Amino acid sequence: MEPIVIIGIVAVIAVVAVALIVWGVMKHRSDAAASASSESLPQSDGSPSAGASAVKPAEPADAAVSSPASAVVASSDESTAAVESAVEPTSTAEPAASAPRKETPESATSRIQRLKAKLARSANPFGRALFDILAKDKLTEADWEDVEDTLLLADVGAEASERLVDELRRDARVTGESDPEQVRAALRERLLDLVGRDTDRRLNADRDGANRPSVIIMVGVNGTGKTTTAGKLARLFVADGRSVMLGAADTFRAAAADQLETWGAKVDVPVVRSDKDGADPASVAFEASAKAKEAGSDVLIIDTAGRLQNKANLMDELGKIRRVTEKNLPVDEVLLVLDATTGQNGMTQAKVFAEAIGITGVVLSKLDGSAKGGIVISVQQALGVPVKLVGLGEGPDDLAPFDPEGFVDGILA
Repeated sequence: MEPIVIIGIVAVIAVVAVALIVWGVMKHRSDAAASASSESLPQSDGSPSAGASAVKPAEPADAAVSSPASAVVASSDESTAAVESAVEPTSTAEPAASAPRKETPESATSRIQRLKAKLARSANPFGRALFDILAKDKLTEADWEDVEDTLLLADVGAEASERLVDELRRDARVTGESDPEQVRAALRERLLDLVGRDTDRRLNADRDGANRPSVIIMVGVNGTGKTTTAGKLARLFVADGRSVMLGAADTFRAAAADQLETWGAKVDVPVVRSDKDGADPASVAFEASAKAKEAGSDVLIIDTAGRLQNKANLMDELGKIRRVTEKNLPVDEVLLVLDATTGQNGMTQAKVFAEAIGITGVVLSKLDGSAKGGIVISVQQALGVPVKLVGLGEGPDDLAPFDPEGFVDGILA
């Protein structure tokens, strides 16, 4: 063979040999990279340890990822050890967050004191406006008209306003040349008469010989704070050392049962609810009354729906809730929750519920800071039942027994 041919053959062999060597090196590096990738895989796949690290990242896993060079050159056994080391801390991670710490609700006495203080700080209590008019040395007819207008704007009601003005006109402490303190004393006395200083405002569950469990049904239109009031009432009983159960019979509003459960969880109060939205409210009430009786609870509070799109159907449903509940336990209390800021609109609502289910007491929410505190007077006169509880604000313990003297002193402060 000629030398040129021989040289060509050698050159081809050399090129092939170099190509094989390069291919081998590249394959080795690719395998090494894949090995390194597999070592970090347990930290990012769908395994339980990956889920745990999403809650609380594990520090050893971060260390493994930060040194890829050592992972590439590790042997098979070393790689296994690295994976186990990375997974182990997350597999022993702390369990899911425990139930929230049980809260201790504020006592009723402390709540009443806060009510008085809040009313005294409110922007336009009608009692103070009345005092400013009546404290003048000489009251004109225009002044008396201002007194009556102030009462009407505060939702005291036409009949009660006229009665109060007539009584004040005959009071020498107001019409005479007396000092402001005498005027204040006269106004305080008259307002207490209207509010009802001697009215029994105890919840039926607090009376001697009360049924046990004592059943309370909460009624009212949506938006008045009915479900929130049910939760706050449970806290008030817990503060008094009572055992409470809640029944979530407002099955038409999707978040109502969840909201009630949140309130109950904070003070360790069980909630009976349906496992699906739109369930029969009466069946929930029936089950709740049966469970409260079985558990020997002191109080059962049943929350109900408040939609008024169809008043007839709503009222029929409330009546049914009461009837099925009484198959297990007598209903001792029906509390109507009214928004104090709605004024005479709230009175219309109150009369509808009173006619349908029978009301034993009223809860006025959002009373603090309201210039319409006169609704305390008008709602009692219209329904013939007392205001038993008042809402003080948005806090969990901002619900207190209604104290007439504290209320009047607050609006006159």
